[in-house]
Amino acid sequence: MIKEEIISHCLTYNDVYKNQPFDDKWTVIRHKRNKKIFAMIFKLDRNLCLNLKCEPNKADLLRTIYDDVKPGYHMNKTHWNTIILDRNMKEDDIFEMVHHSFELTKPKSNKQT
Repeated sequence: MIKEEIISHCLTYNDVYKNQPFDDKWTVIRHKRNKKIFAMIFKLDRNLCLNLKCEPNKADLLRTIYDDVKPGYHMNKTHWNTIILDRNMKEDDIFEMVHHSFELTKPKSNKQT
């Protein structure tokens, strides 16, 4: 998977945008309403990587199942995973992890009773 593919996929979600708050080596995808990050795309040691938020028990499980899922680089190791994208991960598995991160970070609904 290449950088443009994962960015394009992340931008298919509603009410999100990309920016580069650190430098041009990091692309961040955020929710428009609450500005929370749900994906960070960057290079690390020549590997394309993706940081995604994850429920802690699921994060541990994914790290045991996949060699290319590591504790979050420069993030809270309990709540974030780093996925190495340019190895052997299946695209569907990556996209499911992106969706999980999107759902965990999306704005809460403003339902009134």
